[in-house]
Amino acid sequence: MTTDLLLVLLLLAAAIAMFVINRPRMDAVALIMIVLLPFTGAVTVQEALAGFSDPNIVLIAALFVIGEGLVRTGVARRVGDWLGETAGSSETRLLVLLMLVAAGLGAVMSSTAVVAIFIPIVLRLCQRTGASPRMLMMPLSVAALLSGMLTLVATAPNLVVNAELQRQGIEGFGFFAVTPFGLPLLLAGVGYMLFARRLLAGGAAPAPPARRARLADWVELYALPDREYRLLVPEDSALAGRTLDTLSLRAEGMNILAVERRRRFGHDLLHPSATLALQGGDVLLADVQETRVEHAELFARHGLQPLPLGDETRYFASRAQEVGMVEALVPAESSLVGQTLLQARLRSEDGLTAVGLRRGRAIVGPDLLRQKLQVGDTLLLFGFWSDIAELRGSNGDLVLLNLPAEFDEVLPAPSRALAAVAALLVTVGLMVGGVLPNAHAALIGCLLMGLAGCVDLASAYRAISWKSLVLIVGMLPFSVALQRTGGVDLAAEGVLAVAGNAAPHLLLGIIFVVTAGLGMFISNTATAVLMAPVALAVATDIGASPYPFAMIVALAASSAFMTPVSSPVNTLVVAPGGYGFGDFVKLGVPFTLVVMAISLLLVPWLLPLR
Repeated sequence: MTTDLLLVLLLLAAAIAMFVINRPRMDAVALIMIVLLPFTGAVTVQEALAGFSDPNIVLIAALFVIGEGLVRTGVARRVGDWLGETAGSSETRLLVLLMLVAAGLGAVMSSTAVVAIFIPIVLRLCQRTGASPRMLMMPLSVAALLSGMLTLVATAPNLVVNAELQRQGIEGFGFFAVTPFGLPLLLAGVGYMLFARRLLAGGAAPAPPARRARLADWVELYALPDREYRLLVPEDSALAGRTLDTLSLRAEGMNILAVERRRRFGHDLLHPSATLALQGGDVLLADVQETRVEHAELFARHGLQPLPLGDETRYFASRAQEVGMVEALVPAESSLVGQTLLQARLRSEDGLTAVGLRRGRAIVGPDLLRQKLQVGDTLLLFGFWSDIAELRGSNGDLVLLNLPAEFDEVLPAPSRALAAVAALLVTVGLMVGGVLPNAHAALIGCLLMGLAGCVDLASAYRAISWKSLVLIVGMLPFSVALQRTGGVDLAAEGVLAVAGNAAPHLLLGIIFVVTAGLGMFISNTATAVLMAPVALAVATDIGASPYPFAMIVALAASSAFMTPVSSPVNTLVVAPGGYGFGDFVKLGVPFTLVVMAISLLLVPWLLPLR
């Protein structure tokens, strides 16, 4: 063993130890290794930094952005909503569909993001159906991990293994090269979880999340039913061309909350500003409180035609992505104290309309607009979410008291869903067809997402997991260093020494066990970086094809089922599922053996050893 190799191995051991104790952070460890590796003499500074220009790093970053586009436009959430509608009240059907859908999404976007999206969806479905989160959260994490075995770009270890093949002058895998292995493993995972979920029964139930008020709760509390109207401004109406400030609607008890205006494609929802000029064909979303005349008479006086509410049974619930409500408190120092809501000019100041007033526990009404405000009054304000968000950051006459749960569910670009799907299809098509390199195709997908308004620059930068990228970049030089100092050959000789003259199938099994074992303690990406060159060296030494050995590393690296710290995917479901360390061991270890058995059957069959 040379001095250079000894130094590299000492650094590697130090990195693994820091990964295990999780101090410092994984990306900090990677940066430390980038700094220290050139001192060993095994790599130059340029080689230590070469990972930052690796096309696979660019590809991974671009895939994060494409996944963010699917989240911001609501594509992922709509899939989740479809899941709930299709599953109905059957827990078995819900488990199967959940795993299939999560794996399908994870094939084209970050598995961690998939789990983060589905956790609140699953909790909501559990509340509705009475199912236990313990029975569904671990199947969700298993499906997300298995999604990494469905396409080449589904997870970083696949790309790391593919990059190692190319670095050694071997043609890489195709986009769907892992799919013939991933699909049977996914089906096995669904079958296994249907059988093994009973092992999760009887554990400690997860603490229920603190329930936040929803818009429907406030609709009932403030007695808003039967007050919402959709009113058409006829084409020949005298109101056409008039601005809202020239009408006397508010004084007569009618609040215009928003204005629907037809466009060539769909409808826009406009702020009801004082200077907004009405047009024939506009639809007014109105809150009509108790007035001195009948509502029908009021509408007729202004030439407005009531329209069927349709889905508006919960106070304009169908437009909840654009408008909503918030509770705000009148503090002692507020200038609104002593004023009526008509005098307060909340719409002109904050863009919000008061539709409810609570004094202590009592609801004040019916003549809401003429009530004088007192210190401690709680106002229910209706408006666009953008105006509600500004109220949260203001220190004016109102103090934000409660935001509804729907506030967290607002999508930044819901109207761009079709564009996001189109951008994804173009990207996948370019990758599958081999028209362009994968990184180039993914960058085109990012640009299409940006041009269509699915993402903006700020959200794109936030979407990228820089921690993961730095981790991969920091570990890549180890592959070069171990290769150059003879460490890879030494490890390959060790594997062969353990196996003796065993058949290649046994060598594949040993590599799977070592890779999966390392993945219990360190990042599966770092595991792939370390094990890919060793597996390829073993293949070279026995004169076998490199492809089955590379594939077994990719599959084993994604088999992070055994501990809650094996993958961020597992860590995310611990709290909502109420799991302990033993739950993962109890279900994860047997399933890892199942994955290994299936992999050792399929890999030599579909990728011949000779």
